Amino acid sequence: MASLLGETLFEISGQGPAPIKDYFHFAITKSQVIWSWWKISLRSDCRNTPPGQLRESHEDFLEDRRLQNQVGMVFGPHILQYSQNLCQGHYDYIVHLPNALLFNIMVHLDLEDISVVSRTCRRFRELCNSEEFWEQTVRKHCDTVTPTVEALAEEVGWKTIFFTNKLQLQMQISRRKQKENPPCEDKNEPNPSSVPLE
Repeated sequence: MASLLGETLFEISGQGPAPIKDYFHFAITKSQVIWSWWKISLRSDCRNTPPGQLRESHEDFLEDRRLQNQVGMVFGPHILQYSQNLCQGHYDYIVHLPNALLFNIMVHLDLEDISVVSRTCRRFRELCNSEEFWEQTVRKHCDTVTPTVEALAEEVGWKTIFFTNKLQLQMQISRRKQKENPPCEDKNEPNPSSVPLE
């Protein structure tokens, strides 16, 4: 399982809460915690302040109450708790699984569960809203997916196809066919532009 983890386990960036205008970046790798900051101020005595960075081992971070307080103040208590868990070796392997494997798991979930999963983290929100996931879901729930439906999905998206009822879908397909193949003119009727004016 450890091979699923990349070098960077977690990272987040953002501006400090008001009235702080400084910008912060917090990263946790397999071996250390990296806290970086950039001073942002209109005061002339702060304009040339260089960025700062602090690197600590996981063990040192768990003992460093001052840095933990800063992380909690800037990014909130949930991020602080999550970072402490990572530094104690409590990894969330599931978010490090490849997309193909996660899609294979997610396609078997109920829609209510997909809604819950999408709110757990940014990665799952992106996966749950991705075209690839909704295409797999449509193909799993439908007996056949015609080339016409595939072409319509290219226009409106697979998620829209999944949530559109069959009658509405048939109407959209019919409209699409009419756009692609407009009604032919009667060949026996003369073209008005070709009739000579008297």
